[in-house]
Amino acid sequence: MIRSVVRGFGAALPKQVVTNADLESRVDTSDEWIVQRTGIRQRYIAGEGETTASLGEAAARAALDNAGLTAADLDLIILATSTPDNTFPATAVNIQNRLGMHHGAAFDVQAVCSGFIFGVTTADAYIRGGLAKRVLVIGAETFSRLLDWTDRTTCVLFGDGAGAIILEAQEGTGSNSDRGVLTTQLRSDGAHREKLYVDGGPSTTGTVGHLRMEGREVFKHAVGMITDVIEAAFAATGTTADDLDWLVPHQANRRIIDGSAKKLGIPLEKVVVTVDLHGNTSAASIPLALNVAASDGRIKKGDLVLLEAMGGGFTWGSVLLRW
Repeated sequence: MIRSVVRGFGAALPKQVVTNADLESRVDTSDEWIVQRTGIRQRYIAGEGETTASLGEAAARAALDNAGLTAADLDLIILATSTPDNTFPATAVNIQNRLGMHHGAAFDVQAVCSGFIFGVTTADAYIRGGLAKRVLVIGAETFSRLLDWTDRTTCVLFGDGAGAIILEAQEGTGSNSDRGVLTTQLRSDGAHREKLYVDGGPSTTGTVGHLRMEGREVFKHAVGMITDVIEAAFAATGTTADDLDWLVPHQANRRIIDGSAKKLGIPLEKVVVTVDLHGNTSAASIPLALNVAASDGRIKKGDLVLLEAMGGGFTWGSVLLRW
């Protein structure tokens, strides 16, 4: 059986760090208010010349270096983003060109904060189907450029950054002891569109628009939806929370992360949390968290790792893999 195994990982962040204290002079908020409700202490904000493509390229190069590969070794690039450099072409082809890759294919996927999960699932399908041997999956965002900086309920939550992994086809036995992706679970329900969206777009307003969110509604649905796709992953593989080495959730809100882990019986010491460092970086949050935990030695070869996310749409999903 062909498995999609993580061969390399990397990340990139903008130069500018913006703390909660920095925001106190910009909007009517406080460090205490932000930390209590979200767990966020700082975020990175893209400056002049820093774009989704430049951050994505840097994360991609870091992942290639980590894997000991070059762009010539790739067959496909999948970029998960809600903040492309241009309406078209896909920002993935921009990154492809920046890497000096002139073969294969590159495209964007759009599932907001669940984008990286959707991207990994797509890459896994290409690899298992024999259409690609090595796929670079990137999550990259410049969400700061969608924010209404007069809306204190949303502007304090988000940040910019990029993370990437390289998935490689390797033979497995078909058992849960295999390295690589063991199962993926995707969901969406467009009935919840108005709870988290951007109020602009080429086909409607002809503008980029600003992010709008009904925070309480998102929170109300989040834990149940996350639990759904995690329990589905366990059912598909015959595993349980006790088998997990690490849960790497989308980094949106510390209370959602803790609530989900508690409901599923996953000890908090098995949960990778970086929301305090990065804020909500949408599709970049999971690969950024993976990079932190793999770089500091927490996530090791052979560990059973569960990724999960929920985003606007609503979209939500999970990936269970052995590192």
